[in-house]
Amino acid sequence: MNRSFTVFALATGIIAPDDPLPERIIAAAMTACGGFLDGDILVLAETAVATAEGNVIRLEDITPTPRARHLAEKYGMDAAATEVVLRESDSIVGGIPGFLLCMKGGTLLPNAGVDASNAPPGCVTPLPKDPNASAWRIRNEIEQATGAKIGVIVADSRTHAMRSGCSGVAIGCAGIPSVIDDRGRSDLFGRKLEVTKRAVADNITSAAELVMGEADECTPAAIVRGLGLPGSDDLIGVESIAADECLFMGVFAKGRK
Repeated sequence: MNRSFTVFALATGIIAPDDPLPERIIAAAMTACGGFLDGDILVLAETAVATAEGNVIRLEDITPTPRARHLAEKYGMDAAATEVVLRESDSIVGGIPGFLLCMKGGTLLPNAGVDASNAPPGCVTPLPKDPNASAWRIRNEIEQATGAKIGVIVADSRTHAMRSGCSGVAIGCAGIPSVIDDRGRSDLFGRKLEVTKRAVADNITSAAELVMGEADECTPAAIVRGLGLPGSDDLIGVESIAADECLFMGVFAKGRK
């Protein structure tokens, strides 16, 4: 992997349901950096992907269940939004004012990824239904349109244990490895690395989000150029681990016994 790279912000304007997202991204890339080149990595905000796929929920169409009303009152949340969170969650672990801590797809998530930020008024956007499939589809459409071989990451923002603020995390990936295994390499003093794996897709996402923004920038995407990551049509998906292999989840599970 190269030690230097460049990040280009892609301003698309507001994305609406059923918008042709790859076309909007290609046009923005032409303006920002002359278009796509082989080896480019496109990072896309999950809200833009979910919105373009029509995964936008109007809260006035939601009837909260008694459980949703109870949790909404307990944690100071909107009852309809709480109902959406419950529908998107595999289970509810707990909560703090304004948020439920949820299990979804083997991951702990605040509000199961349901977000009102950058959603139309009165609406929320859940995560894309299949972020890896979304990344794969967008990659194929852009490659067919431009001829460039690229990688695509669908990005979200997450908080981390005992830290203030959010950083980027990849929830979908296609065309590049999400993790590079450094086990077996030597450190500065010749000791073999035994557990180190680099979460390259997450790191790329965090770099891209520095130029994408989280507010009204209308830049839901970025191109990361020059990393020299190996690419392949066979590479699809974000690498995850089981809960009992996770340091945080393992400690959390033991604490609940």
